[in-house]
Amino acid sequence: MPSPFLLPVLALAVCMVGAAEFMLAPMLAPLASAFNTSPAHVSGLVSAYAFSYAAAAPLMGWLSDRAGRRRVLLAAMLLFAMDSIALTLVPTLQAAMALRILGGLAAAATIPTVFALIADRIPPARQAGAMGGVMLGMTAGIAAGPAVAGLLAEAWGWRAPFLVIAVSCLAVFATGWHVIPRALPYARAAESLPSNEKAYAGIFLLLFAKGAWNGSAVAGYVFAGEVLRMRYQLEVGAVGIAVSVFGVGLGIGNMLAGYCSRRYQRQENTLVAATMVVAASMTLFLTTAVGLPAALGCLLAWGTALGIAAPASTAILAQRAGANKGKVLAVSESLNNVAVLMLLPVAASASATDGVTPAAALLGGICLAGAIGSATARRREV
Repeated sequence: MPSPFLLPVLALAVCMVGAAEFMLAPMLAPLASAFNTSPAHVSGLVSAYAFSYAAAAPLMGWLSDRAGRRRVLLAAMLLFAMDSIALTLVPTLQAAMALRILGGLAAAATIPTVFALIADRIPPARQAGAMGGVMLGMTAGIAAGPAVAGLLAEAWGWRAPFLVIAVSCLAVFATGWHVIPRALPYARAAESLPSNEKAYAGIFLLLFAKGAWNGSAVAGYVFAGEVLRMRYQLEVGAVGIAVSVFGVGLGIGNMLAGYCSRRYQRQENTLVAATMVVAASMTLFLTTAVGLPAALGCLLAWGTALGIAAPASTAILAQRAGANKGKVLAVSESLNNVAVLMLLPVAASASATDGVTPAAALLGGICLAGAIGSATARRREV
């Protein structure tokens, strides 16, 4: 039996990744002042982190399969802490960007290793619920990170948020040293990816389908605020509150993931249903001028379905990947990030040229294609 503290420790680890990725949003001006440059140049810190994360994830996943989950995760938390401390000491933006690349490496090692560890230690029937609970930590980091970082920076300066990240990662390292298991009973050296061609095809189809529905859903979320502002003439503060409904839904979905998995018995059924709801609610919200309450309902459904689909798909991929689950989950992370990076400029260009509706229809179509891909992959299950 795993320690009762294992899942909370893992949730805190992924919370730090989510917070570190998004907390720079309110800090561009003070960072620009600190490094004697412009906010536009400081935004390169976000790009350096995201690019390093996407590029390194497959290698880090492979490393966790070979070197062991415990070793890789503890090393990632230590690197994250050292990187955050070093960021408060460097004198130039170029040095800070180099350190953010190291932070991206630590994040790339953390996410697939955490979910592979859950798949190793938690029985299959409980994996979706456990992954949903841990993903709730990431949701909290993404949602609260910018707000907390802004408050800390305003009260104690721009270094404070990085120091809080460092202390939190050191706490994960210290606690994880005692609660993360040294032996992984479900991972055997002889176990590997299925040799059956249909099984390979099913895994690859699931990976690309997830990239499609997850990437389009996240890219579509970027347009949500502008749609609300233009369609309902909301002020900036009201737009921020309205958009937060999506985050609330995401958290609700994470908490419901385990229940849905038990209720529908097969996680594949849960995944297909949730991705269909994501595609439908996102497309309705972005393309149809419904009343504001209905629009907020679409945002809530969109976030909730995405919060259910993500842990379900992660659990399915981990179960089908055998001993290589770290590598497969890492490839999934990379594809998700690449999809967002590709779809955002395409949708933004379409929106600038022809308006929001064609861009929304494009994203909705890609999301629906991903949902159909998930349904097709279910039929290929061995």
